Amino acid sequence: RQPCPPPAPPRPPEEEPPWGPHRLALLVPFRERFEELLAFVPYMHRFLSKKRIRHRIFILNQVDHFRFNRASLINVGFLESGNDTDYIAMHDVDLLPLNEHLDYSFPEAGPFHVASPELHPLYHYKTYVGGILLLTKQHYELCNGMSNRFWGWGREDDEFYRRIKGAGLQLRRPSGITTGYETFQHLHDPAWRKRDQKRIAAQKQEQFKVDREGGLNNVRYRIESRTDLSVAGAPCTVLNILLDCDTNETPWCTFG
Repeated sequence: RQPCPPPAPPRPPEEEPPWGPHRLALLVPFRERFEELLAFVPYMHRFLSKKRIRHRIFILNQVDHFRFNRASLINVGFLESGNDTDYIAMHDVDLLPLNEHLDYSFPEAGPFHVASPELHPLYHYKTYVGGILLLTKQHYELCNGMSNRFWGWGREDDEFYRRIKGAGLQLRRPSGITTGYETFQHLHDPAWRKRDQKRIAAQKQEQFKVDREGGLNNVRYRIESRTDLSVAGAPCTVLNILLDCDTNETPWCTFG
């Protein structure tokens, strides 16, 4: 009799790609959208972990009584994100990436607009840079962050596009993505979540101007609390932020 052949050695599991050297600060401007938040945090944690991207999720919760100011919240998130992160994503809480080929890696060559006009389900104009935008911290500082003059919904990202160009940075966008307007899931329900689109007095003229002085250097705020928590097993940090407004400079920060 011939001896039985030795069993074949077990096949090694497929090697997973290594974690990258960089760490992303995911900055999420937020106010009163808890249903969207409960879906967003675990989804993005899984999405980025699968891509082996080190990350921290910061929920920038505006708790003052002024109108919503997305740009100022992002400035605050940048300043409070710590030295262990070296690039940021300005990320809307109601926009989930569905295509795993979307790139969230370190944007060394310049700002990378993940939610490009060719892919975003709603906004298709060429200068659009909202939704999801990645920048190195160095590039964000080069732009002096975002303008703090935009209270209410919209226009702050259009002004930031001009800052990118003024800083001499090259904006890049995804290529080879074939899913078109199905690339993202948009959680926003306009019938349930009314956006503050009102333009008050001088705000109508201000909304098209470039703010050449303000930004990271003059954002006024106070952190009411900082809480590390877990949403369905996904870690995040909630910053309760009190913004301040100079009503002589931007009287449209209130409805009064």
